[in-house]
Formats: sequence, C-alpha cells, structure tokens
Amino acid sequence: MDKVTLQVFSNHARAAAENMAYTLYRTAHSTFVKETEDFTVQILEPGGQVAAVPMDFGATWYPGIDYGAAIGMIDGYEPGDIGFTNDPYSGFLATHVPDLHMWKPIFEDGEILAWACGHIHNTDMGGAVPASLSRTLTEVHQEGIRFPPMKMVARGELNEQALRIMLLNVRKPEQNLGDLKAFRGALDTGERKLRAMIRKFGPEGFRRNIAGLLDYAEHQAREALRSIPDGEYRFADYCDEDGPDGNPVRLALRLVIKGDEAVLDFTGTDPQLTSALNVPTGSHPRHTLLLVGVYYVLYTLNPNLMLNAGLTRPFTCIVPEGTALNPVFPAAVGMRSLTCARLRSLIFGAFSLAMPERMPAAPAGSSSILNVMTTDNRTRRSVLAAINPIVGGGGGMPTRDGTNGSGADSAYLKNTPVEITETEVPIRILRYGLMRDSGGAGRWRGGLATALDFTVFAPNSRVTARNRDRCRFRPWGTLGGKAGAPSDFVLNPGTPRQKVLGNIDLVTMDPGDVLHIHSPGGGGRGDPLAREPARVAQDVRRGYVSAEAAARDYGVVLRDGEVDEAATAALRARLPAPSGAHFDLGPERLAHEGIWTEEAYGQMTAIMQDLPTHWRFFVKARLFDLLREPAADGAAAVRAAFEALRQRYPGLAA
Repeated sequence: MDKVTLQVFSNHARAAAENMAYTLYRTAHSTFVKETEDFTVQILEPGGQVAAVPMDFGATWYPGIDYGAAIGMIDGYEPGDIGFTNDPYSGFLATHVPDLHMWKPIFEDGEILAWACGHIHNTDMGGAVPASLSRTLTEVHQEGIRFPPMKMVARGELNEQALRIMLLNVRKPEQNLGDLKAFRGALDTGERKLRAMIRKFGPEGFRRNIAGLLDYAEHQAREALRSIPDGEYRFADYCDEDGPDGNPVRLALRLVIKGDEAVLDFTGTDPQLTSALNVPTGSHPRHTLLLVGVYYVLYTLNPNLMLNAGLTRPFTCIVPEGTALNPVFPAAVGMRSLTCARLRSLIFGAFSLAMPERMPAAPAGSSSILNVMTTDNRTRRSVLAAINPIVGGGGGMPTRDGTNGSGADSAYLKNTPVEITETEVPIRILRYGLMRDSGGAGRWRGGLATALDFTVFAPNSRVTARNRDRCRFRPWGTLGGKAGAPSDFVLNPGTPRQKVLGNIDLVTMDPGDVLHIHSPGGGGRGDPLAREPARVAQDVRRGYVSAEAAARDYGVVLRDGEVDEAATAALRARLPAPSGAHFDLGPERLAHEGIWTEEAYGQMTAIMQDLPTHWRFFVKARLFDLLREPAADGAAAVRAAFEALRQRYPGLAA
C-alpha cells in the first residue's frame, strides 16, 4: 500500500465518521445522547467490519464490532435501505436492549462498497423497570421490546408499523422518536461523505484503501504485542454480587502472549447468572466486548493507533458457553456494562503482570448511570431522563496521578451540567464534585471518586442507578500502591431515616428525600512513602486528601498547612514498607480468597463444565452457602460439598 495515500484516505474516513457523530450529537433529543454521548457511529467495509470511527464523540467500546452476522439476517439490500436491531441474541450485535443499532448500505454501480452505521442508547425501551435496566431482572424478555434485524427504512420509506410497535412499548416515545430521526440524519450524512470519498479515490481505490485500513491496524497491533514479553499471565477480578444480596462474580483470565499473537482464555469465569450481569458474546472469538480492555492497552502503547477491526485479528478469545461472559438465551444481559467494566480491570491486571513498568493501577471500574422517573408538579406530566454518569477515578499512572473523576476507561461518558439537568428534570442537585480521600495512596495517587447528592419534589419518584458495583471489592493498587476506596449509595444520609443501599439499583424516593452516591476511587501505584511531602501537602490544600490521611497513608505531618520535615521523617521511619506483592487487592478480597482459594475455584469450574447450564448457578449458590470458613484443602471441600448436593437433589444426581 502507498502509505501516504492510505493516511489521506484514513483522514477522510475519520472525518466522515466525525461528521456523522456531530450530526447525531447536535440533533438528538435525549440527554443521554446529546449530553452524555452514549452513542457510536462507524464506517464499515463491505463485510461489516469497522474501518473508521470518530475520535472525539461517543462511546469507545466498539472499534472492533462485527456487523456481519446481523447484516446477513436481512435478505437483500437496495439504495435507501436502513437495517436495524436491538436484540442481543440476533447476531450478537446489540449487546443489550436499549442499544438500537442501524446500518445503511453505500452503493456504487449496484455494489455495496461500505456501510454507515452506529448505535444510540435509548433511555427506555420498555420492560419491567424505568430505563429498562436492573440487575434484578432474570431474563431478556423483561428488559424491553426487542426487534431482530429488519429494515427500518426500505428504499427511503420509513417502516411505520415497526415504529408504531416500538413507540407503543416505551415510556417516553417522543425521546425515542427524536433520537431515531437524529440517527437517520447521521446515517444520511455518512452516505454523503462516503460518496464523496468514492468520487475522490475511485471505486477501486476506495475498495483497496478501506481494506488497507484494517490491514494497517492489524500491523500496529502485532507490533505492540511484539514489545510485550512472551509468557502466560493469570489474573482474576470480581463483581460484588451475582444478584441482589448475592455472591461475588469471578472473572478469570489466562493471557498467553507469543510473538505477535495473544490468546485470552476466560475458562474459570463463573457460570451464567440469573441476574442481568451476563455479557452476550455468542462464542465469537473476537467479540468486541471481550476486547475493549485490549483496545485501551494497545492505545496506551501506541497513541497513533488506527482504531478499527484490524486490531482484533492477532487475538483469540476462549469463552466457554454457559458462563457469565457467554450466556445462553434467554439470560438477561441488560447490565452487561457492569461486568464489562470488571472485564476491563481483569485485562488490565493481566497486562500489568506482563509489563508492570508500562501499566497503571486499576481504574474505578464502576460508572453508575442515574436515571430519574418523576412527576413535574407544575405540569403533572411524568419525566424520565438520565441525569448523570457517576464515574470514578483513574488508576495511578507510571509517571503521574490517576485522573480525578474521569474513570480512565469510562472517560468517554460526559457529565451533564447541573443547570441542564435541573431544567429538564424536576430535581435539585445539592452536591456534585470530587470525594476526598477516595484515591488509593501511592507514589502516584489514584484518581478521586465523583459524588452526587440530589432531592426530589414528587412522591413515587423512581431512580435507577445501573452499574452499581465496587461497594465491596476495591480497585486494586500496584507495585506498593494501595487499593482505591469503595463506592457508596445512601438514602437520606445523616438522618434517622438513613438507609445504606449498597449495590441496589432501583430506589423509590418521596418529596424531601435525599440520595447520595459516590463512585470508587482509582488504585494507587508505587510506594506511598516515596511520594514527595510537598506533593502530599498540595493534595491536602486542594481538598483531595485529608490531613489525617496524609499522616496515615503517606507519613506526612503538616503544621499549619506546611510540611513538618522532622516529624515527617520520624513518622515515615516507623511506617512499614510495602509487602513487595504486585497488587494490593484490599482486605475484602483477601478475606474472600482466604475461603475461596484458586484451588477451590478450579474445582468448582471442573464441576460446572459437566453440569447442564440450568443447574450451574443454583449449584454455585449452594456451594457458597456450604463453604463459609477457610479449609485446609479448598478443592476437597468443594468436592465434598458438591457430593452432599448430589445426595440432596435427585435431579442433580441424574
């Protein structure tokens, strides 16, 4: 390939994607699209693989998404057609029901040379709860109305019947309709830009260059892999609960790097859940949700990376069917973003073992999306809107502190200004800012958490806070750095009616009630005693760290805001040095793994592989009920507990 021509073509393709994104961003109706920017747009090559994405708009999960299966479920395309789907199990394109994907073919002389496509996250698609998503749901049928791949527009004519069915089943149809119209306009923009590219480069040049974008991204990914030491790296991480008041969800990874290829083996991950935390990947060896963490790692190693599906080619994922990362229909999947956040932390941890000098500590790994359904007392109309993503801090970096309140791997979720929120939703925000002492201590401190307090004015106001997690298992620190602070969710804090909600994600509020939420902080990196006392004092002046935490975590003594050099030297001499362990996992995880050791989990995995899918979650729950204390031989204890279950349940024995 002529690299100069390819770069020029790449710039044109990215500009086309940016124009599509800008059209959608400026014309969308719902706050979640026009402010939070939970949407994507892409340019696809003819087979449905992503060739170009915008860099400054929308979600960053999807540069490796594969539209091919969903595209193929529609028989025949003509100019002016637009396909759509939001069914997570139809081609495993839409990964939960609120995500409406649409794609438009770009023809030249009767041949499809490209596709303009993307998705919008609808605030509500019907279902059991406002905003459609809650971990309490147990099957995909409860998560809203689903459409398999079909034509939303045929030869320029809108499918009015499909649209009527959709709008009948959602809670705020005007939002869905407005966003859909904006989305259609964005696809039209993409078509115009792509036609201009075809004229500029010619049909054959367009074909050659759009394929070349994927080949070049593959080359860049392989170059990055060759810079990482060959080896096998194992890591595990946990979601707090597999359901309301449930047991932890363990995600396991064996990362094998050999030359310019890598295998990600997720064997050992917990069985699929009866809650909505499952991640629908359909056994696809390069499903984009499995590789989002990889995109972040590669981009960290090479900020000039071309973001497209070529990045996925050197990677192969092994994901056993019937697990939380590859569920079987009709498992609920609406909260897959919570599990995906932990999946990213899992991948970051494995790569941290492979190249500790180049990787940060864990980001917060929990981005709670708040939606409020309430009544406007003036108009008596119901209002449903997303009010803000509550994103945590980034992990401590190799050469700087973690980003405050921005979440590193969730930084694409934009905050909504308080003034806009209070204009569109009848609530009052009492506090919105950073949470002191939430970042993990380290030579490079973890980023601070975000905190939000608000009150409502109408009875029976319902709040959904999806992705609530990290109340229990903290974002880990590395190389002597400490784990970040956990998240919290409290109704009426500091009053006699205070109620700690933990990871509950559906709350009913009445007039005068106050809801407080804060995210986790990022993990710290490096020995906290190596942090310069002046830098700690500056953190105290800024309100990032309290004077008590400065002494406790950093050994820095302050007098009237200034460092007491002698007292600091004496205190630091008394404080213990780091243990030398690669990770600080936090006391909660250490206590859990004192009972559920690697050997115990390995035995449970072996048992699950021989069980029918519908028995697995039940057996896991019963095993956790039976194993509450450390055992000398964790694997033997699991085997004995399973034998007791076989005796108790004849269906299991059969």
